[in-house]
Amino acid sequence: MKVLIVGGGGREHAIALSMKKSSRVDKLYCVPGNAGIAQIAECEPSIGVMEFDKVIAYAKEKAVDLVFVAPDDPLVGGLTDALEAEGFRVFGPRKNAAVLEGSKAFAKDLMKKYNIPTASYETFEDPEKALQYLETAKLPIVLKADGLALGKGVLICDTLEEAKAGVKEIMQDKHFGSAGNKMVIEEFMTGREVSVLAFVDGKTVRPMTSAQDHKRAKDGDQGLNTGGMGNFSPSPFYTEEVDDFCRKHIFQPTVDAMAAEGREFKGVIFFGLMLTPEGPKVLEYNARFGDPEAQVVLCRMKNDIMDVIDACIDGTLDRTELQFEDNAAVCVVLASEGYPVAYEKGFEITGLEHFEGKEDYYCFHAGSKFDSAGRIVTNGGRVLGITAKGENLKAARAKAYEAVEWVSFDNKYMRHDIGKAIDEA
Repeated sequence: MKVLIVGGGGREHAIALSMKKSSRVDKLYCVPGNAGIAQIAECEPSIGVMEFDKVIAYAKEKAVDLVFVAPDDPLVGGLTDALEAEGFRVFGPRKNAAVLEGSKAFAKDLMKKYNIPTASYETFEDPEKALQYLETAKLPIVLKADGLALGKGVLICDTLEEAKAGVKEIMQDKHFGSAGNKMVIEEFMTGREVSVLAFVDGKTVRPMTSAQDHKRAKDGDQGLNTGGMGNFSPSPFYTEEVDDFCRKHIFQPTVDAMAAEGREFKGVIFFGLMLTPEGPKVLEYNARFGDPEAQVVLCRMKNDIMDVIDACIDGTLDRTELQFEDNAAVCVVLASEGYPVAYEKGFEITGLEHFEGKEDYYCFHAGSKFDSAGRIVTNGGRVLGITAKGENLKAARAKAYEAVEWVSFDNKYMRHDIGKAIDEA
């Protein structure tokens, strides 16, 4: 098979590596890709993920057998539909199903209608009404831009002043662009945050192994929300009892609800969960692999990813059992100093050769490219996802933090407490 991956981050690098291991894949293509993906796939950096016509033309030129649409923007924008209309076999939900991530208000209304446990909430399109509501709301409180905001459109506000400033930032100043035309205000939930990715074929759901993300930019969960500063899998807090509850009350009901709404979901659903004192509740849905969740989950999956992809597209997932290695993985993101606000790009990355031929160590490229001299340089806020596997979480964590020292670039920044919760489990 010839496969085209749409996307250019760490998630796409992890997907590409999984496909590379498949005996069924002869040739990999990626748009736009990055310097890491370019080592295992033919990349076309001039094509952006939202340039649908160019993506389709490239897929035709390369005569690919399958297109894997990985990021949120093109899924929500309808790239799957556009490719299918041209006769391509596509992995990733159609536009009417990707709205599960594309609109937080849609997702909250769906959960309310089908009794899927989540935080109580109100939706606003008028900033004045949102401000009035906050006057009597219980604090702390959570403000969410309705649309896509690169994983950053969520504000946790401890005081009324912070909350009012948040309404201004999201709805009036449009800090997150049109994503803030509508806003969800919801109760602040407490507990452990856990992510579960699941393959879905429209009716059957097959959860993968659990993971736990670190969203804040700085140690001790301080600083701004980011797309994710690191991750570990599995989460020791995601017990069999929690898994049973989620399968029965969250995972299957979500897939059934989407089908009942005429929005059959085929692809990957990311279930962002909060393990509250009252039981697990949904924090958010994503309509694709998380980043850096994909990095710690896919490297532990035993199945041939192409078999699972086929089962999702063909509606035969009920015949597939997912298998994962009995070990653990930890990913530490090496970012550019200043991320997620302002940062410089174009610094040479050195030491990448240390990962060659090493088992259990991975260097997933998130924001890298080749410069005019052919050197690999930084090209984003999140630059690399240094990932390691070990017999348990402590071993994997030690190996990941050993490996972050192998690579260097100016303004290299990371958190030093990824997976620290392991010590408390």
